[in-house]
Formats: sequence, structure tokens, C-alpha cells
Amino acid sequence: MRNPEFWLRICGVLQIGVLLASVLVPRVLDWRGELKLLSPMLRRLVWVYGLFISFTVAGLGTIALVHADSIAAGTGLGKALAVFLLGFWGMRLAVQALVYDVREYLTNPVLKIGYYGLTASFTYLVVIYAAAVFVL
Repeated sequence: MRNPEFWLRICGVLQIGVLLASVLVPRVLDWRGELKLLSPMLRRLVWVYGLFISFTVAGLGTIALVHADSIAAGTGLGKALAVFLLGFWGMRLAVQALVYDVREYLTNPVLKIGYYGLTASFTYLVVIYAAAVFVL
């Protein structure tokens, strides 16, 4: 793979993009209305999980942007991080494809483009991190 740092930095940008897209999730999925069915503790738990996942994605994206050279080096912590990121985004892609049934939410072209754009982003992340694990 030529210039692996470049492709890994794109991963960082995409992860930040995923984070920005996730800001829309509570509104699009009507969390305020839907979560009213839960107890206050479970409602807060969903919000806290969402915030922690967002914080994690922001951190991973920032690390990929700033330390792409370490990941591309394929040694030590860089290799371990690539393995973790491959697993993280691989599982996220699997959930996207096999668990979520989003048909009722894709009500307009913008939401459809966003959904398929996220799927393409997850696929890119898996491919590049797999290359970082198995090729570099």
C-alpha cells in the first residue's frame, strides 16, 4: 500500500465525520419521545452510552489523524491499535448490515444518502485497518 499514512489519516477524518453524523441520531430516531417509555435511569443510561461512544470515536479519529505514522509502522502499540480498530469498525459494519433494520427511518433522500455514506465509511475503515494489520 503506497503512502499508508495518507490512507490512515483519511480513516481519522472519516471517524470524525461519523461522529458529526451521530449528532443527528437522537433527532432522527426521536430519542426524546422513544426513550420516554424507559425508566429515568435507563433513559440516562442510553444518553451516557451515546456520549461515551462519541468520546471514544472522537479519540480514535484524533489518534488516527495524529499518529498515522505509528499505525503504519506496524509495530507495538501502532499494530495493537490497528487490530483494535479493525475489530471495532468490523463489528460496527456487521451491526449495520446484519442487526439494524433502518427501512422505516430512511424516509427521504438525505437520510438514505447519509445511511449509505456511513456504510461506505465503515467499509473503508475496515479495509484500511485490515491492510494495516495484515499488509503493513
